[in-house]
Amino acid sequence: MTNLYFNEEHSILRDQIKKFVEKEIVPFGDAWEEQGYVPRELLLKMGEFGLFGLMHEEKYGGSGLDIRAATILAEELGQSTFAGVTITALVHTNMASPHLSLAGTAAQKEKYIPDIVAGKKITAVCVTEPGAGSDVAGIKTRAVRDGNEWVINGSKIFITNGVHGDIYFVAAKTDLDVKSSRGTSIFIVEKGTPGFTVGRSLKKHGWKSSDTAELFFDDVRIPAENLLGEENKGFYSIMKNFQHERIVLGAMGISEAQKAIDITLENVKNRKAFGGVLWDKGVIREKMARAQSKVSIARNYVHHVAWLDSQGSECIKEVSMLKAYACDVANEVMYDCVQFHGGMGFMSESPIERLYRDSRVLPVGGGATEVMYEEVAKRM
Repeated sequence: MTNLYFNEEHSILRDQIKKFVEKEIVPFGDAWEEQGYVPRELLLKMGEFGLFGLMHEEKYGGSGLDIRAATILAEELGQSTFAGVTITALVHTNMASPHLSLAGTAAQKEKYIPDIVAGKKITAVCVTEPGAGSDVAGIKTRAVRDGNEWVINGSKIFITNGVHGDIYFVAAKTDLDVKSSRGTSIFIVEKGTPGFTVGRSLKKHGWKSSDTAELFFDDVRIPAENLLGEENKGFYSIMKNFQHERIVLGAMGISEAQKAIDITLENVKNRKAFGGVLWDKGVIREKMARAQSKVSIARNYVHHVAWLDSQGSECIKEVSMLKAYACDVANEVMYDCVQFHGGMGFMSESPIERLYRDSRVLPVGGGATEVMYEEVAKRM
């Protein structure tokens, strides 16, 4: 079917990623779920394949494409059914490393981006704290200037790629005498810096092949040049990057919902019950048709919003609506898909069970649904 929001280059990219997912991810995902993280070997392959540089500048090894390419990446990774793998990659490509692209100096970009694009260095963004989830302005981690260094103290939680990452973009308060949103800065902290430790690897309800950490900063000293962007302007950088983060999360969720429909459709057309197959029951057909309608509409809106962003539109309201609606739809669809699998849908060996539990965090991460609708309301 023709898609007005994408071109031939995008179609080629989608086909390439689809083949990569089928060959390099699907056969091995179960093992990665068991070990709790994605192996560096896969991440290096993704780098070699060009998947980590889609939106980075060409002079640093990237492709220089816009958010539509990242949307395709999120959708095709979502088809794997292993959301832990998907989020490991998307945090690196569209949630953490873009801070460097958007605010980094030429020296910082030259130092880090080539290895980021190649998958040799994996990134994490460190904003969330125990007392400040979606409330970015409420963070407590502190950074104080001391001569030619910054000294960071505090903690972060729920950090994807936190255990096995290499480069961390850390938000910290740098001015306590101004409004919260005006006194935050972002810093580049490398693994191995004295005082920077991984407290523990967190066990999760879903996304099991994604490593998630609690991090501690105890008098962590970094060079002054590791300040990323302008001092006290980090809040605005975080807010700006949330746009792309929310688009790819919406794309990821809707792709996974479509995969759940496809799996469930095959199941109900073959599963015999009550003298026929489940697909013979009108209630099943209606619910499946409703699910497909919601997913198709949401996917079209994902593509529309990605296109708006690619045209330079300031589409905060649209992105917020997308993030909230798409992630809620994904959860609604997953619920019915599990129901129609019967007892097998509750078994951990079933892909539909994994898709179901993995989808639950989508309305939470990257801005809770309630926060998203508040952003919409502000602009109505």
